[in-house]
Amino acid sequence: MKNRRFYLHHLGVFLVIALGTVLRFWNLDLKPLWLDEIMTAIFSSGKNYQDFLLGIVFSPEQLQKLFTFQGGKTCGDIAQTVAVQSTHPPLFFCVMYSWLELTIHNGQNWVSTLRTLPALFGVGSIIGVYFVNRIAFGATEGLVAAAVMAVSPFAVYLSQEARHYTMPMLLVTLALIGLMQIQQSLEKYSRIRFWVWVEWAIINSIGIYVHYFFVLPFVAQIITIALLIYWRRDKIKHQRAIWLSLIVSTSSVVISFLPWLPIMLSHFHRSETDWLSPPQHIVPFFNTLINSLLMVISLPVENQPLPITIISGLLMLVFGIWVSRQIFRGLKQLWQTPKTHLSTFTLLTFLAVVQIEVFLVVYLLAKNITIVPRYNFIYYPSACALIAASLIQVKRFKINKIHINSVIIVLLVGFISSVFVVNNLAFQKPFLPERVAQRMNIEPQVPLMVVMAYSNYQEIALGLSFALELKKIRDTTQFVFFKKEPNVVSIREKISRLQPLTTPKLNLWIVGPGIAREEFIPKIAFSPQNYCTIDPQQYYVLGAPYQMYRCN
Repeated sequence: MKNRRFYLHHLGVFLVIALGTVLRFWNLDLKPLWLDEIMTAIFSSGKNYQDFLLGIVFSPEQLQKLFTFQGGKTCGDIAQTVAVQSTHPPLFFCVMYSWLELTIHNGQNWVSTLRTLPALFGVGSIIGVYFVNRIAFGATEGLVAAAVMAVSPFAVYLSQEARHYTMPMLLVTLALIGLMQIQQSLEKYSRIRFWVWVEWAIINSIGIYVHYFFVLPFVAQIITIALLIYWRRDKIKHQRAIWLSLIVSTSSVVISFLPWLPIMLSHFHRSETDWLSPPQHIVPFFNTLINSLLMVISLPVENQPLPITIISGLLMLVFGIWVSRQIFRGLKQLWQTPKTHLSTFTLLTFLAVVQIEVFLVVYLLAKNITIVPRYNFIYYPSACALIAASLIQVKRFKINKIHINSVIIVLLVGFISSVFVVNNLAFQKPFLPERVAQRMNIEPQVPLMVVMAYSNYQEIALGLSFALELKKIRDTTQFVFFKKEPNVVSIREKISRLQPLTTPKLNLWIVGPGIAREEFIPKIAFSPQNYCTIDPQQYYVLGAPYQMYRCN
């Protein structure tokens, strides 16, 4: 009987991992590359923005060459580029470069290759959260935690992003394993396990070099451990040694990051971070509730017909209220049960401290990081672990004398939501590059030129995302990137210096982040012989304003 349970349990773990893997690799290259993923492609392929043809008209064929992999780079080369042209630490891009060096074949499904490594990190997080809950609560709780993460629409969405979100999420999960082992040591052994502290310190040190926001869960772990030591002070025999272990481990992480600290401080003041607007009253709290709901359910509400949006929104609201009640009931039982009390306290404390830190960033630094759900990777593994453990406590609920399993309902809803995600019906890419390209291709038979007016590297990446989507649907597009320097008027002057038209007609689109509609003047001299007249019906704002001109 015992062997049968052992076999069934590990079979269940295998099936859960397999399901999570399928969801993460399903339609991996379906969605377009958006602004942030373009930056990943640039830095991780050994390139920088100086390699791009800025200020020069180029064709789709030349665009493809810009994204070919360039070998012979070192992590130091990539770190130097990232330090100047990005606002992130370098380690993810170094790891991605090594991955592409091993796997990519230029021009052959490179988008899928770019997203494969984050998807693998996402699968690793499923395995990691299994061990978090197995240590904290038990094997069954570990299996359910892995299942919740496997079908979570939020986790699937992050895993299909060619960005540094699943890698730090995996590292947060591994750090939580260390945190739970430290808690178990204090509870059961009352002694020091040095190898746990060493692993914990190494994981956190790596995490901060992957994403700056990893600082938040790192600090939350320190506070949680300090509270555990203080709470268990009467039962810990080697209290001074425990405190010393915490101080030494924390100091080693801080010291390891000192070489990059000046660069991080300079990144904080870069214009590329200005898109994080100041908070509006209590809006960040509502954002946090919505983002938490998206961890378990995500139905089509983005860019859908109004009836579908309303129905999906109501279903998500009803489900959110129901699942919140189930989780609250389960947490209450976990808290009141002596066997699970300390583990619940540890994970809840970590989760609460991270949330407090997020609100401190929002309100003290005036950077509203709650406006996008992707940054919740910093605490999602702990939330997933607690959700799973809570649902185990309230396995069944009754409707009209019919008993329904709560875990099955949550997993089924998560699976359906993930199907929407992988088919681009939920968690759509920001700025919708494919929709912008379709609008620009309003007249496929007419030659097309796109002028991107940029002021920073992020806006270059935005223009490149539009260019890549246009390349998929037409072969005759020309692109040119002009810097808005000293002001937007210079764009008109730079356009007038282009070569005269060689075709009877041309549709000219100007993409101008930060340009007001009235700044798009009615007529532009494309050259001394050619004029372009504004089409007031073809003005859109999606990620940036873009206006069409008809040239003869």
